[in-house]
Amino acid sequence: MSDDTTTVTASELDRLEDRTDWKRVRNLSDEEIEQAVVNDPDQVMLDKEWFERAKLVAPEAEKKRITIRLDDDVVAFFKQQGRGYQTRINKVLRAYVTAQQMKDEERS
Repeated sequence: MSDDTTTVTASELDRLEDRTDWKRVRNLSDEEIEQAVVNDPDQVMLDKEWFERAKLVAPEAEKKRITIRLDDDVVAFFKQQGRGYQTRINKVLRAYVTAQQMKDEERS
């Protein structure tokens, strides 16, 4: 799965060209869709156990502005991936928090 993240405003999104061939998509059979998923190198099949353990987590709409000191190489790693590096750092931290919360739930 690609780690590239592009952030756009709602008005920018409205101006973007939709390159999806929706007519072709609507005409795909279930078998063709399943085959496309199987052939997608980024696909991850989620099993019944995953769905049973899944929990909807809605991050707060507001983010808190803080000052944080990070190692130079950590910042450089995220910045070299382009715009949105702070969002990627937040996503990594969110994944860590979620994993720790799941471990805590399993122990209780």
